[in-house]
Order: sequence, then structure tokens, then C-alpha cells
Amino acid sequence: MLQKKLFLTSNLCRKFITISSARFLPNRKMSTSGDDVIFQNVGDKGVITLNRPKALNALNLSMVSKLYPTLASWEREKTLVIIKGTGGKAFCAGGDVKSVALAGLKGEKLGHAFFKQEYMTNGLIGTYKIPYVAFIDGIVMGGGVGLSVHGLYRVATERSVFAMPETQIGLFPDVGGSYFLPRLRGKLGLFLALTGYRLKGADLLKAGIATHYVNSANLEALEGDLLKCSDANSIDSALKKHSAKDSSEFSLTPMLKQINACFSAGSVEEIIARLEQDGSPFAQDMVKLLEKMSPTSLKVTMKQLEHGSKMTLEECLQMEYRIAVNCLANKDFYEGVRALLIDKDQKPKWKPEKLSDVSPALVESHFAKLPEDQELRHKL
Repeated sequence: MLQKKLFLTSNLCRKFITISSARFLPNRKMSTSGDDVIFQNVGDKGVITLNRPKALNALNLSMVSKLYPTLASWEREKTLVIIKGTGGKAFCAGGDVKSVALAGLKGEKLGHAFFKQEYMTNGLIGTYKIPYVAFIDGIVMGGGVGLSVHGLYRVATERSVFAMPETQIGLFPDVGGSYFLPRLRGKLGLFLALTGYRLKGADLLKAGIATHYVNSANLEALEGDLLKCSDANSIDSALKKHSAKDSSEFSLTPMLKQINACFSAGSVEEIIARLEQDGSPFAQDMVKLLEKMSPTSLKVTMKQLEHGSKMTLEECLQMEYRIAVNCLANKDFYEGVRALLIDKDQKPKWKPEKLSDVSPALVESHFAKLPEDQELRHKL
């Protein structure tokens, strides 16, 4: 299990959301930043609200460009930061990869700027010097995981749905996935990375992705108590006070032996062979899932987690930026986004089409260093 620090629709409606949340704590000073992210100053505390409910709070360049400088400033000025999503359905469903892909098809560099800002923010959260509390209520995938899992406190609810589904769109589990995934128990991280399997509710706590589990109805009260806290002990007490009990077994416990046996293989092809040999309904379902993914992404992801298991978070994010830039130069990312999010035919035509045609050289090319002036730097 991960440690707490993880090693280490209209404008009127938006204004109503802002004003309503402020009513409960009248001393909040509202930010004048754009509507997609709301920054609130509450004395010596800060509250961030991701505010694109129709898009399930998916991150775009505008949002990540605001998050990094604000978090950097608040690290010096505040004693605690809370981050949450609006709308009740999602904390953050990931990055706005559709916009990235459409821009890339026009020859624009939106993706380069987006990933750079996003990963810098992930790295900052991973080394944050003050308590950082993420309310991962609802969907938390991709970029939403990066905004939460590297922080000190991650609060899941019965509505939480976690996944890293990037291999389905010709990408890889980024936002520090190469750091936190291999550090989950056994081969659970590699399993989640390759298959995009979803975990729900208290399973996030049992897997080590969340640090606390709270009923969603109690989040408002928890937020109010956290904003009154003065030190680490009072934060821990507030979280303990609102934590919900869940005595159910981790949903994957019955399959962990199979997961460890199959996903400890040395290649993606061998993983699939072992699953086929296992023959259980679960194993057969996983084979069907893997056969839908980009063959290149599967092999890149396996290599990524292998490297990441021996790296610091900063090194992982630098590696991931190189992979991201190289994915933007290849066809599978654009084809994956087309099939899933644009045409929605669910029939991507991957190139190469088969795992056996993905050469070691193609995999290694995704990890190639960038020109020095293009490499990821962790400070502006």
C-alpha cells in the first residue's frame, strides 16, 4: 500500500455555484480567475474547485496554466490546500485529449504545452511542503489522478471511480503513473496500467490510491472542519472524524493471485499467453480488454513502469514528457482519440496492428531524449 505521501450551464449558473459555496464560509475571498478553475482564499487556507462540470472537470491548457503558479504561491502563503471538483459526477475525468489531438492534427503544439504544464504541476504536488487534500469524489482518471495521488491526503467516497485508461487511446499512464503504479502491491499497478481496469468506492482506499474513505454527504462538513485546522494532528483528527467504515473485501482480492502470476511475465505477449492459459472468466475478460488497446501503448507502458519503479517522481515525469512528445508524433494517439471521442466508432486501426509487429526499436524511440531546450523542467 502507498504511504500517505506516496513516496514522498451558463455564466449565471457558474456564478450561482460560486456564491452558494461561499455562503457557508463567509470569510472566503473569491478569486477573479476564469471560470474553469475557482481559487478561494479562506484565511491561511486555499480551496481549488475544478469547474468544468459538463466536461466532467477534464483539464485543459487554461486550467493547468493557472494551477501551477497558484499552487506555487500558496505553498509559501498558506497552511493547507483543498482541491475538489464541481458537479457531483467527477473530481476530474482526465485531460482534454480531444482538444490536444485536434490541435495536433493541425500541426499545432497545444499538446506539448499542455503536458509540460500538467507534469510540472504533478511534480509540485508530489513535493508540496504544506498539507494538500484532494476530494476524489466521482470520476478520477488520468489527469485527475495526477492532481490527487501525489498529495498527502486523498479522500475517496462511495461515488469514486478510478482508472488509468490511456492505452485505449494510444497513450500511456502518465501524470506520474510510472512512479505510483509500480509501487502498488504486487503486480496490481501494471494490471491497472495495461487494462485500464476501474476501481470503485472503498476499493481506492484498499488499493492504496486513497488515504481516506468518506461518505460523499459528509464532504462539506469535512471541508469546514479542515478549514479550521491548525496543525497536522487536527487535520488527522478531522479526517478520522468523518471517515466511513467499510468492512467489505477488496473487490480484486479473489483475483490477486492470478494477477500476480500473469502480470509478472516478462512481456505483454507472455502476459496474454498466461491469461489464456488460466482460462477463467476473469482472465478471458482481461484478454479481451488487452486486445482492444494500442499494441504500441501496451509495450511502451510495460517498459515505462519497469523504468519508473527505480526512479524518483521527478525523473518519472521527465521520462513521461519524452514519451508524451513522441506519442504526439505517432499515429496511434490520434487514431485512439478519433475512435473513442470523435467518431466514437470504437474501432481504432492501430499501426502496428499486432503486438508481434511492435519492434523493440519502436518502443525505445518513445523514450528518446529531447533537445535540451525542450526537456521538462520542474520550475518555471
